[in-house]
Amino acid sequence: MRLLVATRNPGKVRELRDILAAYPRLDIVGLEDLGVPESPDEDAVEAFQTFEENARAKARYYTALTGALTLADDSGICVDALGGAPGVRSRRFAGEVESRGLRQDEANNRHLLRLLAGVPPERRTARYICAAALAGGGWDDVYVGECRGVVLDAPRGTGGFGYDPLFYLSEEGMTFGELLPARKSEVSHRGRAVRAAAEALLSERRG
Repeated sequence: MRLLVATRNPGKVRELRDILAAYPRLDIVGLEDLGVPESPDEDAVEAFQTFEENARAKARYYTALTGALTLADDSGICVDALGGAPGVRSRRFAGEVESRGLRQDEANNRHLLRLLAGVPPERRTARYICAAALAGGGWDDVYVGECRGVVLDAPRGTGGFGYDPLFYLSEEGMTFGELLPARKSEVSHRGRAVRAAAEALLSERRG
């Protein structure tokens, strides 16, 4: 069963492929594999106020564009001391819209740390949330995963992407940036959401 993983984020592509490697019945392809050129219209798709709506919109957009059964996700960090921010604005939290990749991640992390300056550890609790949506072939479903942790006052580790070096899991004694990729996939919000989507996909035929 061919499944398009619809994201331009290279870190997310790696994670999704690693998670879905446990499902050999799925033939995973990316946007580049299908020759889908990047378009300014893609950013406009994420116009909603919830992870679920954004994920569904992205999956619908790419299945309409390619005709392929599509998995798309929207994810972010919700910090309790900030009233749940940045939430769906996680990727553009620092306002550097033109930045991409590591530069954007570093700007977002600096901005988050500035906002949390002086906030004690017990109030730095946060949740990573991922909504994974399936669209095409009769599918139009969303699966949500969550992981709870604490935002540190300095980054630790060089793995992962986004806010991973700041997101500390007490039960692991490490940040997402320090965890081995395989372990991160087991416990992460994205791992939980994507596994739920894959298992649903392989257990029920539609279309």
